[in-house]
Amino acid sequence: MTSTVPDITLNDGRTIPQLGFGVFQIPAEQTKEAVLTALEVGYRHIDTAEMYGNEKEVGEAVAASGIPREEIFITSKLNNGFHAPDAALENGKKSAELLGGYMDLFLIHWPLATVIDFVPTWKALEELYHVGTSRSIGVSNFQAHHLHRLRDETTVTPAVNQIEVHPYLVQDPLRAADSELGIATEAWSPIAQGLVLDDPTITRIASALDKTPAQVVLRWHIQRGDIVFPKSVTRSRVEENFALFDFELSGEDMTDITSLDKGQRTGPDPDTFDYVPA
Repeated sequence: MTSTVPDITLNDGRTIPQLGFGVFQIPAEQTKEAVLTALEVGYRHIDTAEMYGNEKEVGEAVAASGIPREEIFITSKLNNGFHAPDAALENGKKSAELLGGYMDLFLIHWPLATVIDFVPTWKALEELYHVGTSRSIGVSNFQAHHLHRLRDETTVTPAVNQIEVHPYLVQDPLRAADSELGIATEAWSPIAQGLVLDDPTITRIASALDKTPAQVVLRWHIQRGDIVFPKSVTRSRVEENFALFDFELSGEDMTDITSLDKGQRTGPDPDTFDYVPA
């Protein structure tokens, strides 16, 4: 593919490709092949997590690709059962080793604020950042009030906040809070697990542009400035999701898609989600 993926500059001065490849729900035995396919297509940003159970296979794919490790941006996330600072440090180091010796970005996966104080956990990630175990650190599923606590009680501002965003959950107030704090927004579930692909507004715009509904929705994310990482194990779909930079949505198209917002989540509410594995 010849498309050029733009970079987003993070608040720590590092850059991240705006389009990446996600491996959520890809079984471990399929992950290496899927990541190799994505790298062949042109992706240079891979998003994984401890709880996905496929960090090892992501690392194996990167090592087998022949692409220098420093040319690939890899994100992982701390599992919910390891928020204790010592456990966060240990697990961060384990993830780094599986992913080529370091991580480009390490996130607290969920705030779990009803059961655990995430501030000491964040301070452990600050240690991993200062020693280079992860070159950037951030959070996932944090609400504005969680971010304000980190601002007030810690020293390193998260580089990103990875949150659920799609046309049925546009998250403009939280995205604005991220921006105010200098935090880049990453969008997970960018097509709402497929729910938005049959929406008449999306299909109308896709037909007019001779693009697929998924391409239209992913392009909407790109033009909003969010970082996005769709997943697929099908090569044609991986290629389709990468082909987002030879067309543009009009201002009217962008407004029409954003107006589809209905506050509908596909995942848990971060204010009440409290799952910690035994």
